[in-house]
Amino acid sequence: MRTIEHWINGAATSAGSTRTGPVWNPATGQQQAEVLLAEPSDVDNAVAAAAKAFESWSNSSLTQRMRVMFAFRELLMRHEDELARLVSAEHGKVVDDARGEIVRGREVVEYACGIAEVLKGSFSDQVSRDVDVHSFRQPLGVCAGISPFNFPIMVPLWMHPIAIAAGNTFVLKPSERDPSASNRIAELYAEAGLPDGVFNVVHGDKVAVDAILDHPDVAAVSFVGSTPIAKYVHERATAAGKRVQALGGAKNHAVVLPDADLEFAANHLTAAAFGSAGQRCMAVSVGVAVGEAGDALVDVLARKAREVRIGPGDDPSSEMGPLVTQAARQRVENAVARGAEQGATVVVDGRGHTVPGHESGFFVGPSVLDHVTPAMDAYREEIFGPVLSVVRADTVDEAINIINANPYGNGTAIFTSSGAAARRFQREVKVGMIGVNVPIPVPMSFYSFGGWKDSLIGDSPIHGPEGVRFYTRAKVVTSRWPHVNRSVEAAFHFPTSH
Repeated sequence: MRTIEHWINGAATSAGSTRTGPVWNPATGQQQAEVLLAEPSDVDNAVAAAAKAFESWSNSSLTQRMRVMFAFRELLMRHEDELARLVSAEHGKVVDDARGEIVRGREVVEYACGIAEVLKGSFSDQVSRDVDVHSFRQPLGVCAGISPFNFPIMVPLWMHPIAIAAGNTFVLKPSERDPSASNRIAELYAEAGLPDGVFNVVHGDKVAVDAILDHPDVAAVSFVGSTPIAKYVHERATAAGKRVQALGGAKNHAVVLPDADLEFAANHLTAAAFGSAGQRCMAVSVGVAVGEAGDALVDVLARKAREVRIGPGDDPSSEMGPLVTQAARQRVENAVARGAEQGATVVVDGRGHTVPGHESGFFVGPSVLDHVTPAMDAYREEIFGPVLSVVRADTVDEAINIINANPYGNGTAIFTSSGAAARRFQREVKVGMIGVNVPIPVPMSFYSFGGWKDSLIGDSPIHGPEGVRFYTRAKVVTSRWPHVNRSVEAAFHFPTSH
């Protein structure tokens, strides 16, 4: 059985780990590897390596850091297919979808290639007689990332390139469900010229997470995952004096107005709900059908859900792969069952789906539930699977109120041909990321990613300008250079401009 090790100080290592966890092939249901689960001593080793590397890396030139990022970007492009297949084999998503996450992650690397521009400070001349003021930003130290299984390359790439380009060093704790991609990224960093110890990977479970959150030499923690764990990470890490980015769960709505092109809207809702088997924090899991759009929209959604081609991720004909684990499959099927018990109409039932030749795989077919209400579990819970719940609303006002009453506020979308309705929607809805005829409104790398309400714990979004600010702290310098032979009288009162 292949063992996936940690990556510390420029090399793979088993260090002091004695525990392991299984890594499955979701399409076959068979274990394909085991991953080491870190002990606190492994985290200590990784942080010590990062702290040592910070001494020199933080003093490296902006030019050196950008050159590493340019080289790293080229390696991500060169190895895109290899990385995509590695993700598909452990996560289950189709290879083309995995390529998409690599591209979106690489865009953040491209943003980091221009770190010199976004790290510029400011200067004010002669704020007082012979006194100037300037500001600049400096790196924090050792930063850590705790990332989820659903985007094993993209989400970490939203963290560490910005942190490293800003002069920090980094310890990544990826999901133990699909860990191999993180080690390969570490190898590519080394090939790009990143010094040993600047980027480290420790695999593990809660033991590793708690060791990171409590470690006195970790200055900042970035987290993406469920809301309960995001709250836990935020509370524990801030109590230890760390900066924290904590992105939580989602229940993303897509509103369809009667004036929308229903084929267009249904096409995009189908892809957004069932792509990656619904295992996306930006997946559309609720369709809000307004007025007379309801019945017609559900008919089109049902037809398109039944047409989704389901199969292993490495099959070019597959549009949707399996779920990541058997437990995830069971959770999704249970959610559909509860929806039916609580009064939802199961228009398309994905339970019990099997793929010929992969009968033991963790497959679930797309499910469409109609007449779902906000009181039902299918609406309230983040199912994180290929289930689209359709809620009916009489007016756009009611649709906006439904979204605003939901505790999550990650992403939302509206499908309409009315500019007035779209503008009103984007101004009144209480959600961080909004799409107008765009179902998955993930911002480009030069904007920041972050929701509202229970989708973002604290106030620190990820990547983009907010990411740069998160991974650096500002200094302001007020300076005077007295003229030779000119005495400057000191004053005991509070200094003021004059």
